[in-house]
Amino acid sequence: MVTGSTNNRPKSWKTRFLNWLGLTDEITIKVYHGYGHVNHLVIYGHVLRLGPLPRRRFSRSIFRNSWGLLRLFMVKPLGGATVRTQWQGKTVECKAGRDGFFKMEWKDEPPLEVGWHEVKVEMINERLEVVATGSSALYIPHDTQFGFISDVDDTFLISHSANLRKRLYVLFRHNARSRKPFDGVVKHYQLLARGNTSPNEPNPFFYVSSSEWNLYDYLLEFTTVNGLPRGVYLLNILKQFSQLVNTGQSNHGTKFTRIVRILEGYPDQRFVLLGDSSQQDPYIYQAIVKHFPKQIHAVYIRDVHRRNKLKVAEVINAIEGQGVHCCFFQHSKDAIEHSQRIGLITEAELVPSIHPGLPAGS
Repeated sequence: MVTGSTNNRPKSWKTRFLNWLGLTDEITIKVYHGYGHVNHLVIYGHVLRLGPLPRRRFSRSIFRNSWGLLRLFMVKPLGGATVRTQWQGKTVECKAGRDGFFKMEWKDEPPLEVGWHEVKVEMINERLEVVATGSSALYIPHDTQFGFISDVDDTFLISHSANLRKRLYVLFRHNARSRKPFDGVVKHYQLLARGNTSPNEPNPFFYVSSSEWNLYDYLLEFTTVNGLPRGVYLLNILKQFSQLVNTGQSNHGTKFTRIVRILEGYPDQRFVLLGDSSQQDPYIYQAIVKHFPKQIHAVYIRDVHRRNKLKVAEVINAIEGQGVHCCFFQHSKDAIEHSQRIGLITEAELVPSIHPGLPAGS
């Protein structure tokens, strides 16, 4: 994701001070990975009048890491801004909402060229002058057997979501490069991405999380550094600084809606859902299976919260009763063995060493 402004005026003392803090008061367009299917394409983003600058230095300093996290929530959206993009000679335009969020949707003539495509978004004023620009990528998946929809916190990123003290400690003590994935999870995800296909035509990955859009760059950096499959992110509403303590802890219901959006976008695709037992994933996935039984091939739930174990086991049994493969596991090696048993990966794909393997987010 790249952001930018076309303002070339000399910087004021306020702007210079904000830049020193790692912030900018220049209008910024943050564009997130979009996706396309059949003849429908969509990209998301935010227009901000105050926001964080991209992080360039990573260290073990708890002060730097704490400030690096705090900056991500020091945002002021710019509502009502007009944004546009160009796609193969067509201009797509929309207005950002009061919270600065914009969603551009348009149709194209199939067949669409598969893979990743760069997209550039411009903000224009009433005189149609370009005020700011931002860019990212739009993904049109290859025609493969399976797609994967994964949670983030405590599914592949160790987060301690069920323990407020531990969760905040990890958030403030570490950065996107020093945070750790669960042992073996990168190998599992890379195997899933190339299962029954080839590295040049990977299975698509969608990362659907209750974490806010504030953490998009953070999560993108983490997945890139750790070699997780490159994918599309669907996160939660942008939060202000005062809401930082509650990050990732609200609006789990909208997660169901975001997953439904993917399933409806790819009605002929079979999907695998990956989550954990710390919050609402088992119940959300149970509801998804109920509404889309023909599209869900398997459900994986990482066992990270002992208190929920019996309840989650009951949910897993109910999902299996619908004819969907399930794996309730603590260690990724067990999930890999299960994936092999049900045909998501083959024995031949287990042989080569694949880390860092597939290209991660960029």
